[in-house]
Amino acid sequence: MRILITTAGSRGDVAPFTGLGRRLLDAGHQVTVAAHPAFAALVGGCGLGYRSVPGDPQGLIRAWSRAASPEEARALTRAYVDGLADGVAEAVAGGSDLVLTAFGPAPLSQAAGEAFGVPVIGTYLAPAFATRQFPLPGARDADGLGPEGNLAAGRAVLRRAEGLFAGAVTRLRTRLGLPADAPSAPADIRPVFHGFSPLVVPRPDDWPSWAEVAGYWWPPRPDRWQPPAELVDFLQAGPPPVFIGFGSMAPGQGERLSKLVAAAVQRAGVRAVVQAGWAELSGCGADILPIGDLPHDWLFPRTAAVVHHAGAGTTAAGLRAGVPAVPVPVMADQPFWASRLYQLGVAPRPLPFQDLTAEALGSAITSCLSEPAHRRRAAELAQRIAAEDGTAAVLAHIGSGGAG
Repeated sequence: MRILITTAGSRGDVAPFTGLGRRLLDAGHQVTVAAHPAFAALVGGCGLGYRSVPGDPQGLIRAWSRAASPEEARALTRAYVDGLADGVAEAVAGGSDLVLTAFGPAPLSQAAGEAFGVPVIGTYLAPAFATRQFPLPGARDADGLGPEGNLAAGRAVLRRAEGLFAGAVTRLRTRLGLPADAPSAPADIRPVFHGFSPLVVPRPDDWPSWAEVAGYWWPPRPDRWQPPAELVDFLQAGPPPVFIGFGSMAPGQGERLSKLVAAAVQRAGVRAVVQAGWAELSGCGADILPIGDLPHDWLFPRTAAVVHHAGAGTTAAGLRAGVPAVPVPVMADQPFWASRLYQLGVAPRPLPFQDLTAEALGSAITSCLSEPAHRRRAAELAQRIAAEDGTAAVLAHIGSGGAG
């Protein structure tokens, strides 16, 4: 089959789909990923086809931080979503037999699939159905809500997500000659496969029957990738370092965060590998090595702990590596994953980004490393996760001729 995967957002919203795409490719399908231009090389480097979807999420986050008013921020978001709608429609129109869609662009993928007669399957990286068992990622005031409160909070998250795309969906459906008032939401797509481990988030009993928790989709390493010699030398020159990186968070805050991180590393008395990310972190001194993008599956097992923003992809990579974490959540689904790490016993209590200081980060690193149970629990969980095959359910569904 010709399979198109549509996604949008940061690197963490793209990389897992390269893993799923490679498995589909190995099974004999033609696989193309539609994503923002910044990730063309990531997709192509994994041997997959690529189609461009307009949008610069890094620039959007920067623009949000500079917006003079909520109205300006909403206008920026609308322009981004409208561009995304056009890109998704063009990608689907480019030819495919099946669309796998991430949660974000799901209503756009659904509309395009309906217009061009292509079935659409949901492939979501975070829980996307309201449940009594926990508030969905992105819920406001998510602590201590109780079963009915969890359900209400989850429904509120989904309403906000639908509202964000509602105008673009209506405009797209009109342009494609579809009834503008037909329902179009991520929850309307079926089946849906969630790309995280049931050991991390067990499937809720009150989810619809077509919503599955499949397991993680691990990004492949780029073809012919080799670790930088400087990094290999640094790892060999002393005890395992702590990894510190905030992924796609905090663009424009690099200078402040770099000083904060350096002071925290000194306070904790550790060595550190600091990943630049969108914040453009840097580091200097014998105990800190700055790095760019590289495969987390290679680096994380060689570290003492990982300090990160608790994005879904980085959280998964840390769990896979079997090392403890220091979660520093910033926004969106990150507080959810940070809380999961704490509940799983592989991390100390999360340190919210807005509370981040050199003293607090140094103490969190020390707390993480000084509690042997964190590393023991992380190693046990990694062993169990390694036995899972998150792509199997998706491949089996497609192989059986299922397409919706």
